[in-house]
Amino acid sequence: MLRLLFILLLALLSPQLLADNGTLSAVTVTTNADGSQSYSVTLQVLAIMTALSFIPAMVIMMTSFTRIIVVLAILRQAIGLQQTPSNQVLIGITLFLTFFIMAPVFKTINEQAIQPYLEETLDPVQALDAAIVPLKAFMLHQTRVRDLDTFAQIAGLEVAENTQDYPMTVVIPAFVTSELKTAFQIGFMLFIPFLIIDLVVASVLMAMGMMMLSPMIISLPFKLMMFVLVDGWILVMGTLATSYGVGT
Repeated sequence: MLRLLFILLLALLSPQLLADNGTLSAVTVTTNADGSQSYSVTLQVLAIMTALSFIPAMVIMMTSFTRIIVVLAILRQAIGLQQTPSNQVLIGITLFLTFFIMAPVFKTINEQAIQPYLEETLDPVQALDAAIVPLKAFMLHQTRVRDLDTFAQIAGLEVAENTQDYPMTVVIPAFVTSELKTAFQIGFMLFIPFLIIDLVVASVLMAMGMMMLSPMIISLPFKLMMFVLVDGWILVMGTLATSYGVGT
């Protein structure tokens, strides 16, 4: 394992040296006429495999995943179900709903970055820059200006009049902060009807003198019945989708 890591490190730090020795001739960096550099397929594949380790963080922090999973977790807590639906089910629902919401963004990335890269009309760096543009536009559309300005000031940057001028190092944390705030706002609205049911059941039990009986046991069936009768899952999924402008 250590030997493999050492070889990969050499491939990254000294590709031309390895090419001259003939051990890894496919690992080359070519300087173009305009001053840019082109990397061999071996280095591109190595970079892609390295980037795969960041995909979970990218899916969670740069898409609609955060808002959806927080809302669903609050909903489960509001109903009073600790393990139903299970975490695996919630994450599965969140992933597929994220793909549904992010489909237009992913389509744009495929058309502007992935396909030109596969057709070799864009080099890896240009393809990466092209892929960031629609993703950054999506995040900025969902991010509050106040959050952007706050993180820009923390980073020591000047407050920009155009939000597109902010770097991704500022946009990503501002986007996550805005997503958490929006998720808590939606969760608060979901919590109210279930809280009212708990209060009514607790008041009835208190009036009947049944103080030793837990209100949660009695209110849980009523909350489940109400949630099913109003098609709660459709309402929640629809609200989450329309909060990103899907279907509007």
